[in-house]
Amino acid sequence: MDSISTHKAPAPVGLYPHAKRAGNLLFLSGVGPRKPGTDEIPGLVKSKHGNYIQFSFEEQCHSVFQNVKVILEESGASWDNLIDVTVFLVNMKRDFDTYNKIYAEYFKDIQPCRTTVGIDALPTDIAIELKCIAFIP
Repeated sequence: MDSISTHKAPAPVGLYPHAKRAGNLLFLSGVGPRKPGTDEIPGLVKSKHGNYIQFSFEEQCHSVFQNVKVILEESGASWDNLIDVTVFLVNMKRDFDTYNKIYAEYFKDIQPCRTTVGIDALPTDIAIELKCIAFIP
């Protein structure tokens, strides 16, 4: 099994690779919307006291999809090779409809299997994380 890490995606927040290849399957670790090279979270601005000044779930959705795409490409796969997506949302009630709309834009042509789970928190202040499986031709 090959481990894959890339500087083109946000650094993991623990000791794990961005992806692991097992035969023709590619397993992505949890991917969030943080910007590569920084800890900046798109759509999130906080005061010096840690209070939210601005929040855009839409920006986080677009960013997490871009990060997944980069990891897939750096691993020898592509967006079209996705076969399973698990989505973690920290606020299902607030964000699910928005997520579902944006998801439909990105996945209308490939439609991988999908599970969406509401959770209490993620390791950073992100509102969404994806765990994906892809096929490498």
